Amino acid sequence: MGSLFEELEAREAAALHRVEELEAEAVALARRLELAREGLVRLRIARETVAEVLAEMPPEASAATAGAERPAEAEPVASAYAGAERQVVGVLTVPRWQPGMKADALPRDYRDIVEVVADAPGPVRAKQVVPRIGLPAEAGKIEGTRSKMKRLVERGWLDEDTPGLFTVARRRLAGSPNSR
Repeated sequence: MGSLFEELEAREAAALHRVEELEAEAVALARRLELAREGLVRLRIARETVAEVLAEMPPEASAATAGAERPAEAEPVASAYAGAERQVVGVLTVPRWQPGMKADALPRDYRDIVEVVADAPGPVRAKQVVPRIGLPAEAGKIEGTRSKMKRLVERGWLDEDTPGLFTVARRRLAGSPNSR
């Protein structure tokens, strides 16, 4: 009967070894997934930033001055981006707040942030908002959210009276029929 127990122990050891291998693979895969997610967030932020820069540039800044005579010594160095198309298709930007605008005019990520800030009893920090919009409370996610919140301040959707503490913009509340 001893051989049956030895066989079971050998199988158990093999199964344990396989479980440990799979757990190590899962840890490595989770790390790769997190790095891929961070890369995705960086690319989204870069895309949004480029779209905002292009949208805020005056048209004459990117247009080449055709037929303009310049002295040879003052010839500018051509930019690698000279003549780049100013029309950006499929990029979501944050519009400036205007009376009558509602949060549904914002891209989904920004709308979620505004709604969380509006529901808060007082000023909130980015690290308090991150878990409420469904993101893990990690440094990269917090910084990305803080960047979005500052963009919302620039566009009139939020206020930041104290650095790092965000509230719904007072002028939005003043124009709202449900203002306090």
